[in-house]
Amino acid sequence: MTKPSNPGASEAPIGFRPKPGSSSSASATGKVFLAKHGMGAKVSGSALVAKDGFSARYDLDRISGVFSRPAHKLVGQSYLGKVLVLDTAKGGVASAWMLHEMQSRGKVPLAIVFNTVNPILAQGAALGDITLLAGFDEDITAAVPAGAMVEIDPVARTLRILQTLTDRE
Repeated sequence: MTKPSNPGASEAPIGFRPKPGSSSSASATGKVFLAKHGMGAKVSGSALVAKDGFSARYDLDRISGVFSRPAHKLVGQSYLGKVLVLDTAKGGVASAWMLHEMQSRGKVPLAIVFNTVNPILAQGAALGDITLLAGFDEDITAAVPAGAMVEIDPVARTLRILQTLTDRE
C-alpha cells in the first residue's frame, strides 16, 4: 500500500451524490473502472470485497481493526490498510466522526470504494482523510476480484486492477 508523501498533492474534490454503477474494460488485470465521484490521495493496496453495506458504527471493531458484525460478509477480516470495495454506505453522523477517530488511532482502511455513498459518510471520509470512490456504471463489488491489488486515483476517478490473486500464483 502506498500513499503520497504530500497527500494534498493528488486530492480530488468531494462527491456527494453518486448515481449507482461505472465504466470498465475486459478481463481482471489491467481493467479500469471509472467512478462518478472521488476524493483523497492516490493509493494502491489489496482489495477486501463484499456485496454488503458499510457502517463504521455497527460493522467494525474499531479497536482491533476487524469487521465484527456477525451478519456482515467480511466478519472476522481485518480492514486495516485494505481497499474496501462495498455496495453502499450505511449510517449517519456517528459513522462520519468514527472515521476521523479511527484515523487518529491509525485503525483505518486505505480507501473505501462504494457503488453508492451518502453525504454523511463522504464527509466522514474527508474528515478522516480516507480516500473514497463512488458511483460506477456496474456493480463494483462483482467486478473487482477479492484480494486483487488495485490502484485508486481519485483525481482521475479510477480504480485500476493491478494484479489478481491468480496472477500472483
